[in-house]
Amino acid sequence: MKIKYLLDENLSPRLKIAVLRLNLDIDILRIGDPKTPPLGTLDPDVLIYLGQSQRLLVTDNRTSMPEHLQEYWQTHQSFFGLFWVRPDTKIGKLAEELVFIWESSEAEEWVNITDWIPF
Repeated sequence: MKIKYLLDENLSPRLKIAVLRLNLDIDILRIGDPKTPPLGTLDPDVLIYLGQSQRLLVTDNRTSMPEHLQEYWQTHQSFFGLFWVRPDTKIGKLAEELVFIWESSEAEEWVNITDWIPF
């Protein structure tokens, strides 16, 4: 199964556009898009949505998300992965990285994995 991304609302909306310019086949949504959690959704609810929608979260939220992720793992068995965006990463570089990951791996490879991007 191909990766389906969910971008955290703290990331620029331009990131989604940049990814789709590189590959229109990628399933990428941003919090606040139709059929996603609305803007302002709390981290625990975002994590529940990820499990239900089988999406991998891309976020730069290093403040509250780590604690909520630990709590989520205690009550749920798995989720479809999470990428922490390295500080000061340019949108173009991040878009290229997400496209490369999508093209070279499958969603199942990222279950319960958290990693930093760019690698």
